[in-house]
Parts: sequence; C-alpha cells; structure tokens
Amino acid sequence: MTSDALPNPESRLPNPGSIRIDVVSLFPDFIDQAAAVGVVGRARERGLLTMQGWNPRDYATGNYRRVDDRPFGGGPGMVMLIEPLRAALAAARAADPAPVRAIYMSPQGRPLTQAKVRELAALPRLLLLCGRYEGVDERLLQAEVDEELSIGDYVLSGGELAAAVVVDAVARLQDGALGDAESAVQDSFEGDGLLDCPHYTRPVTHALGRVPDVLLSGNHAEIARWRRQQSLVRTLERRPDLIDEAALGKADRRLLAAWRAEQDGNSTGGSSG
Repeated sequence: MTSDALPNPESRLPNPGSIRIDVVSLFPDFIDQAAAVGVVGRARERGLLTMQGWNPRDYATGNYRRVDDRPFGGGPGMVMLIEPLRAALAAARAADPAPVRAIYMSPQGRPLTQAKVRELAALPRLLLLCGRYEGVDERLLQAEVDEELSIGDYVLSGGELAAAVVVDAVARLQDGALGDAESAVQDSFEGDGLLDCPHYTRPVTHALGRVPDVLLSGNHAEIARWRRQQSLVRTLERRPDLIDEAALGKADRRLLAAWRAEQDGNSTGGSSG
C-alpha cells in the first residue's frame, strides 16, 4: 500500500456509499495486509472501502531521508519530524476531493467506542496518522490533526495496529460489508450498549457441555427472552460500567430478578444443612 500503488483491476469501483481511508505510516504495507482478509477484504473487493498508504519517508529530504530527530529538552527516544509527515498528509488530502477527517492514533486520545466507530463509518473519508518512536512533533498535531483516538490504556510500538483496528471496525459497518446486516445490529455495544449473549453451534452434546435446552426448543419468544437475559447478566458481571440497573425497563429488571432468584436457589440447594 505505497503512495504510488495502483488499484486492483479486479476490484469494483468505489460506490457512493463507500468510505476512503488513507493511512500515513512508516509501515503502510502492514495495514494493507491486515485489511486484505475476511470482512474487510470483502468490503474492499465490493468497492465499499478504498485504502491507500502514504510513507512519510518518501517525502523526506537529504541523503538519509530522515523522518525523526532527538527531542528538545533531552530524554530518550526520537520524535517524528514535521516536514515529511506534513508533506505525506498533504499528498493524501490532495488524492481525493471529498472532505476528510484527520485522526492521530495515540494513547492520549479519546477512547474508541462503538458509538465513535458508527460516527466515523458515516464519513466519506478518513486520514489516519500513525506515529512511531516517542511520537510526533506537537506542532504538526495542532496544525494538521482533527482529533486523536486511542484503542486502550496501553502503549504500542506504533500507531499501525491501532489504525488497523479502526479500519476493521469502520469497514464492517459499510452497507453490504456483512453477509447478514443483522450481525452488526446484534454485536456487543450496539443498540442499547449491552454485551452480546453467548452463542452455540453443533454438536448439541459435547464433552465440554450441552447446548442450553431453550435454544433447541423452537420457541422464538423464549429464545429471545433467554438471549436478552444472558446479555444483561453478562454485561452486569463483566462490564458493570456499561449498565445502569435503575434505568432499565421493567421487563429487563424482571429478567435480572429471575436470574438472581435462580442463582440463590442453586446456592441454597447446593449447601449442606
């Protein structure tokens, strides 16, 4: 995914509902390879996603084509230089007339959430900037970047993995990217923000356990009730920060109450007198 890469002649042309993502990175091929398989790869083949990489080293000057230098004030590591990045960003912006949002992948950025992904997926263009070393000269960020995003409270060697996460999350929400549009609707964090329920497939009985009987019953109302209850319980146990019990509707509160009563019954039945 270099700056002079030609489009795949076998790919369909971008359609009006597609998104273009440009990535400025010292390792653009890494993100291109990550986005070449699975759902994202199919989205690209269907013309729902167009990607192009821009290596700032291609825009560096001098015999060594340097893209970094030591930080003012001392300290370990190197800081990415303004001019190679600025030139790469300018080339990426000029490659398409559609308005673009420039995002710097950074642990200091706003946390990436599914709500944010939906917002980004509705845009015509994204421009992702991947830092390396100790980061990017702050002046460039102030002048060229619209926002900073983080995929978690930890530090990576560079922004490429984070950019690949954004590409994947955004691409799968493009209309037609998934084989079944309902798949995205039922994902964790979608809709009301709860975690997804557990899923099972064949065989019914296995050494690791049996599929819950309700899923085999054919009773769609009971299956829906079970799945909703499991979603509520899983969110409460694993991500209590995502659920406000006081704000739940009566039906959801009844489901949780029924689950707690069942747990209490199991606990009482298993104890010795």
